[in-house]
Amino acid sequence: MKIRLLAALGFALATAAVARNPEFQGADPHAMFIDGELWVFPTGGPGGSWVADRFGAFSSRDLKTWRPRGEILRRDQIAWIGDDGAKDHFLWAPGVATRDGRWYLYYSVGPQNPTPSRIGVAVADHPQGPYRDSGKPLVTGFKTTDGEFEAIDPMVFVDPRSNKAYLYAGGSAGAKLRVWELNPDMVSLAREVPVDQPPEFTEGAFMHERGGTYYLSYSHGHWNRPDYSVHYATSLSPIGPWTYRGAILTSDARHQGPGHHSFVTTPKGETLIVYHRWEQRAGPAPLKGERQVAIDRVRYAADGTIRPIVMTDGAAAPTLPAKAVQVQTVH
Repeated sequence: MKIRLLAALGFALATAAVARNPEFQGADPHAMFIDGELWVFPTGGPGGSWVADRFGAFSSRDLKTWRPRGEILRRDQIAWIGDDGAKDHFLWAPGVATRDGRWYLYYSVGPQNPTPSRIGVAVADHPQGPYRDSGKPLVTGFKTTDGEFEAIDPMVFVDPRSNKAYLYAGGSAGAKLRVWELNPDMVSLAREVPVDQPPEFTEGAFMHERGGTYYLSYSHGHWNRPDYSVHYATSLSPIGPWTYRGAILTSDARHQGPGHHSFVTTPKGETLIVYHRWEQRAGPAPLKGERQVAIDRVRYAADGTIRPIVMTDGAAAPTLPAKAVQVQTVH
């Protein structure tokens, strides 16, 4: 029933060519351009309540019409998911990377309690899958008397200068960022890289590079409260040390709790931020309803810092002119 509902509403989305913000229901969107289309890999997506047992993908050439790409991985396709003996497991916060013609889906398995959360990775020959799980967790969380690490919100960045691939993960319980260098196979860890804890970090780390500056952005606050927001720090390397730059995306009069985002560069060189938010005015926490995926423009100052991001609605949202769409290879 869930699959049929998702497909039916996805088809309705694909036929409704109306520029708007928010774009569709979902959370934790990881976005990238693939052959001229913006692909979004979210937690959940169009189709009613949050779907916690599978991932799907959606793509658009103009940011008006969204094409459902179907299921890419289901919970029952992960053989090790029940090895911890916990009764319930949920999937969220996918991150996608590509290397040498193959595609890698990194994802969170939770919750953290009663057993530790875990991060898995699955492999495909195409961005839409099907993805095949690697066979074991890549990272496992922990809770000890010395601290706590929740293994969630994976993001992989391939450094254009060194060609090294780094996995960024962690947050929420413990609010700790950890970074690993991946082996060339992209499904195993070469080593953990010690990094400083960035100020105001909670979860949802994302790395992008522009003009030799590395931008580590992340969510701060509580995921279901108005204090959820995006902050960032910069560095001359993908592993720090970090210079904290402050908040760039915060709640306003019409939208609450914006966060868990991705940065993407359009074929024409414009930077966009893809994130989730609640479509409601400020009120008592926790926020109610379903999170929505939105897309807005990113502006840089002359010194490379990111200007505060303005959330838009409806036709004010960015679009991609058909003539501007070009094939772009994702590294």
